[in-house]
Amino acid sequence: MSEFQRKTREASWPAIVQMAPMTYRISGLEPSQFAHLIGLSDEQLAAHGATRMIADGQPSFPCRVRLDDAKAGETLLLVNHVSHHGNNPYRASHAIFVSESATEAAVYRDEIPPALERRILSLRAFDQKGMMIDAALVQPGEGDAAVRRMLANAAIDHIDAHNATRGCFAARIDRA
Repeated sequence: MSEFQRKTREASWPAIVQMAPMTYRISGLEPSQFAHLIGLSDEQLAAHGATRMIADGQPSFPCRVRLDDAKAGETLLLVNHVSHHGNNPYRASHAIFVSESATEAAVYRDEIPPALERRILSLRAFDQKGMMIDAALVQPGEGDAAVRRMLANAAIDHIDAHNATRGCFAARIDRA
């Protein structure tokens, strides 16, 4: 191998090294933040701005703890949830469903949870200051590629996924 070929090979080596795929984690909400509402009467729930509903079909009523749709006949609480904290224009809250029987937050690594995978999603990417710096509208089955593309941007701290049709918060997506 000539000196020129050796230097050319060394110079181009980094360009052909493939980066490991971006990994991410999607976690359900901690059920403890809703524990004070479980088992309350309808009147008591109303005093907290919440209501009890019964799932009447599937897929519907996506639980934000389990990150899957409730089964028909399952009881859920419809509550307001602040999904994006901060003192900036992007502070957000919306109604979400929480199953009364959910006891442990689901965790999905490098995969989109069932409740998100089957819906059109609005993905909103935020920097460390809580300012939105990217967004995407994705069809069912397209979430994984969009999440990986967005997280390839080092300026993105996390992504909030929302159900595009009703606008409610679905889950937070963090780098793993």
